[in-house]
Amino acid sequence: MKITLISLDNWGFNQFIAKELERKNIEVNQINFYQLRYQYPTFFHKIFNFFTKLFFKYNIKKKFLEKKILNELNANGHQDKILIIKGDFLNPDFIKKIKPYTDHLLGFFNDNYRRSPKISKIYDVFDKAYSFEKEDVERFGFSFITNFIYKENSHASNSNDYQIFNISSSGKRDKVIQNIALALDKINIAYKIVIVGKNSESDKTTKIEYSRNTMDLNKVEQFISQSNVLLDVHRENQAGLTFRVFESIGFSKKLITTNKDIITYDFYNPNNILVVDKDNIEIPKSFFETPYEQIPKEIYKRYTLSFWVDEVFGLK
Repeated sequence: MKITLISLDNWGFNQFIAKELERKNIEVNQINFYQLRYQYPTFFHKIFNFFTKLFFKYNIKKKFLEKKILNELNANGHQDKILIIKGDFLNPDFIKKIKPYTDHLLGFFNDNYRRSPKISKIYDVFDKAYSFEKEDVERFGFSFITNFIYKENSHASNSNDYQIFNISSSGKRDKVIQNIALALDKINIAYKIVIVGKNSESDKTTKIEYSRNTMDLNKVEQFISQSNVLLDVHRENQAGLTFRVFESIGFSKKLITTNKDIITYDFYNPNNILVVDKDNIEIPKSFFETPYEQIPKEIYKRYTLSFWVDEVFGLK
């Protein structure tokens, strides 16, 4: 079987899907359009693209990306299945051009319609599509599937430097993260919280670190291993579970989250997961004083990468 993954993989999570497929003896091709970003040769080209977008609806950057993807597909030949992740970053007409290259065009959305309205323009192009957002499953007839445990490491932390780890991209969540940091300071819980973004501004009232550079996933995993608790602050209008949730499961770490929908999942355990109200943050110190309780194996396996791959690609 031949499978191609087409995705915007800026953090590197989707490489694990490819590795799992290869482990199952499937021929895999990856097209990461995060790595195919157009670089303007000169400032003139940037200005030119602005006007072509404005007056002629022609985007040089997008046309460059589409050409690169089609070149890859032509080189790889016909595929049994193609999975597009974050297809809302591609034009609907272009996705239709991908269909002849495969017997089954699949989609997975780990964002939601409220944040990415373009989903409504492309959802029906796929032969089958999945979403981690329950609301979108109802709205568009998607099949529901969460993100997945991409790595497993149940070793306890040997670090005394901090108890909590979080890395987030800068945005509307910054203030909530800052307020959580203040609440942790009040109960003397050490943390390593990093906010990444070009426009991130330092907050001198907390020990939050600010960076303009993204962090390598291996480094993220190192910090996860050295912590006892992970912090997950969900985006506004999003109920789908982030990878931070599945890192906490895979690494056997407790979790503090603002996502109230997590209590509806079968792995929810109040000993392991503390749900906080972002408008009224209360973090009891007692949460840090009990050990992590392992999830039953029959529940755990439903969130593994192997289960995810079998489900999405129909390999069971």
